[in-house]
Amino acid sequence: MTSTTRNISGTVAACCAPGEESVAPDSVVDDEALAAMAKALGHPTRVKILRLLAERQACVTGDLVAELPLAQSTISEHLRILREAGLVQGEIEGPRTSYCVDRRGLAALKRAVSSL
Repeated sequence: MTSTTRNISGTVAACCAPGEESVAPDSVVDDEALAAMAKALGHPTRVKILRLLAERQACVTGDLVAELPLAQSTISEHLRILREAGLVQGEIEGPRTSYCVDRRGLAALKRAVSSL
């Protein structure tokens, strides 16, 4: 399920709907998945990107480039790593990709860390 939100540039972007952060009570993040998530958050720029996405609920890569002093290709690489770890999701909208926090992935991470 998706909902539309406005990104930094004011255009409407599709993103994860509020409330999708729930994870089934019996779901478990295995050690490999937890390590991948932790590794993805091991770079300060990726933490900053995750914070920006959480604040704004959706961003196009160009919006993040305007916020961070990094090249578009560098930000895209950080987004790829976060996406592969299950912390960010992207949706293609024409020539651009809109990113948002994967609420279920973030909830799973919180749960896995709290179980340590």
